[in-house]
Parts: sequence; C-alpha cells; structure tokens
Amino acid sequence: MKDLRIVFMGTPDFAVTILKHLVEHSYKVVGVITASDKPAGRGRKLNESAVKKYAQSVNLPLLQPTNLKDKDFNIELKKLKADLQIVVAFRMLPEIVWQMPHYGTFNLHASLLPAYRGAAPIHWAIINEETRTGVTTFFIDDKIDTGEIILQQEVEIKKDETVGTLHDKLMFLGADVVAKTVDLISSEKATTRKQPNLEEKAALKLNPENCRIDWTASLNKIDHKIRGLNPFPGAWTVIKNGEEEITSKIYAIRKETAEHHFTMGQIIATKKELKVAVKAGFIIIDEIKLSGKKKMEAKSLLNGYTFLSQAKVL
Repeated sequence: MKDLRIVFMGTPDFAVTILKHLVEHSYKVVGVITASDKPAGRGRKLNESAVKKYAQSVNLPLLQPTNLKDKDFNIELKKLKADLQIVVAFRMLPEIVWQMPHYGTFNLHASLLPAYRGAAPIHWAIINEETRTGVTTFFIDDKIDTGEIILQQEVEIKKDETVGTLHDKLMFLGADVVAKTVDLISSEKATTRKQPNLEEKAALKLNPENCRIDWTASLNKIDHKIRGLNPFPGAWTVIKNGEEEITSKIYAIRKETAEHHFTMGQIIATKKELKVAVKAGFIIIDEIKLSGKKKMEAKSLLNGYTFLSQAKVL
C-alpha cells in the first residue's frame, strides 16, 4: 500500500469530521484548501470556516483561494505534490485542479448517487419520505456529482429522523468510507462503475420558497418537510393572530392522526399544547421560533403569548 500525499478540500463541520479521521489515522495530509474568510453577523466580523480552524489547530498547510483558476493558487497547489485530492462539501472544481494529482480527485457525497445530486441531499431525502440513503465516493469529472462511483454505503432513515440526526450519522459513516476509498486507491485495488443515466430526484439548493410549509399537504408530507429542515435552516410559515402576522420557524414536532372539524391551518392552543389542524390530523408543535424571538419550547411560548380563537397559519 502506498503512502499517498493527500490534499483535502472542504469547508463546513461535516468536512472537518472526515479530515480529522484522516489525520488521526495517520493518512499523509499535506495540505488543506478551504473557503476564504467572509464577513458575517452584525459586526461583519470575518468568519473562518470550520475546516480552516481545524487545519490550523493541527498545523496543516492551508490555502484559501477566491478563484480556483487563479495562476498563483495553482502554482501553490502544485508545490504540495499531491498524489490524490479529496473533496467534501466544497465547490465545483475546474479541470486544471481536479486533474492535477496522479490518482485524480474524489468526492464524498451524502446520498446514494445518482439519486440526490446537488446541494442539499440530506434534507431532500427526508423531505421526500425516503426510507434509506447513504454516502458515495466518486471520481470528479466535468459535471456535478456525475463521476464514476468508487464506494457506496447505505443507512436507514428512521421514522423520527431529522436532518440534524441524519447529517451526523452520514458524517461519521462518510469518514469511514473516505478512508476505505483511500486504501483502495493507494493499493491500486479501486474499481469504479459508471452512474446510470437516469432522471433521479434532485437535491435542489434550499431557498425561502422551498422551505415554506404547505399546510394543505398531507399530514405525512408536512411532518417530513419540517423534520427535513430541522434544525437547519428551519421550515417556516406565517402565523396570523388577529391583525398580527408573524413569520415563524417550526422545529420539533409530532404528528397526530385524527378526524376533526377544524379548518385546515387553524391553530389550536391550550395552556400546555400548540397544534395546527391539517388533513387527517394535527401537527403538534414542540419547538418554535417567532420572528425577533429566540427558539423556545411551545409550552414556554404559551405561558406568555396568547393565540386568539381564529389564529391560523398561512
């Protein structure tokens, strides 16, 4: 087995877990590429990526290019003399970058490709009521998430799964699969297979429009939508309470199947419970965030906020 020189590319916490696994298991990571620092928050303080913070903590050489085609960046990248590049939650690479190492560049994607190519595969797997998902390593080509598959591993999506719990499950699974992929490549035992040319469900980028709750949908669809966006970025709605309209995010929920006479979207509030009437039942809200307020348990909200009898969600 060859001791390959590895350059790692990634940005968020998901990528940190994979990088940390490689470092702690003595893989030869010779450099890290991550996003440039960006101003964030009210003070516009420069925000460093999670990968940058970890790379600096273990003294790994670090590059933060704004343009991956930049000549100076590519000179610096070549100096690292990578045999293999690994990409986890980064961005699309130009050909000059992904073709640079002798053994190429592979990506870890949090779905069972070709299903859920795109930006938010973990969210959409739950939103679309899938029962299984997984991770895939594949060699990068000139399109998004279309390269030849090296390894895949499945996991079950549990009935109460949120994007938060599934994210962490796939993150740790991904760390193991990435290490296995490196071992196969370094021992020259990696075999690949082309992805089927099928029209699969896409993992579209999340935006305000597709994160809004459709209260006319079925009980199950609403349940999956909210869980598929909990805790990030959060499914949202507008609460109309008398003359007041409040943009709100809904997080932890339970579903209750029941026949009822309430109007769809009507809010039913007691001293202990907050729920919304939908087709064939109710969505019971356990955690909510009203605009301008902190996230809180519904029980705490009900202690200090009054929902009028005609309150509803829009």
